[in-house]
Amino acid sequence: MTPSPQPSSRCSPRPSFPYLAAPLCTVAAAVLTVLVLTGWDPLLDLDARVTGELHRTAVTEPGWTRLNRVLTDWVWDPWTMRAVLLVTVVWLVLRGARRPALWLSAAAIAGALLQQALKALFDRDRPRWSDPVDSADFAALPSGHAMTAALTCGLLLWLAQLRGAGRPVRLALLWVGAASVAGVGFTRVYLGVHWPTDVVVGWLLGFAVAAVTAALWGGRGVRRPRPRRRGPEGSSPW
Repeated sequence: MTPSPQPSSRCSPRPSFPYLAAPLCTVAAAVLTVLVLTGWDPLLDLDARVTGELHRTAVTEPGWTRLNRVLTDWVWDPWTMRAVLLVTVVWLVLRGARRPALWLSAAAIAGALLQQALKALFDRDRPRWSDPVDSADFAALPSGHAMTAALTCGLLLWLAQLRGAGRPVRLALLWVGAASVAGVGFTRVYLGVHWPTDVVVGWLLGFAVAAVTAALWGGRGVRRPRPRRRGPEGSSPW
């Protein structure tokens, strides 16, 4: 008797990590936000010390400051991150993977709407300087740059796992993503347009939205298993 084919874990991974990461990141972001908005002095003092030290360096090191402005305005800008997601969505659609493309688009839109809604709700002032080296619009909390970078990198890592990408690809995405997320957070504080807590809350919320996306996709696979469909290269992981 020919054994029945077993479903491939490459095509529908359902790790438990997103189910844990989503609530943990959300709770951590909520706690940190409450401490900021209620004016917890130790945290606000730390914000002020870190931002002040970095701003003094930015004023005295114009070359390093210009590099940080290029990185924050062009390389890790939210619109650059969204462009990366848009290219990925187009690639998915061209490969016939319309459902993951839709989920990726929905997560990106949800993250942008959440970011703007929270900025309007919290309305936290940005740092103010007599000798600013950069400027930014809208409220400070959460950092839009940090949140968008974390969301984008989290979604790309989820997609790589879903697609069954090889270990070298996933490691490359992990290292580039980690450098981008950490780097953009540093530039926002160094340039004096965000407090460190704005950045950390942005990171947590970005990762939370990505984790919720992965968790909902996994739950969808558990509740409504679909038969595998054959594609032009033999099989489709979507």
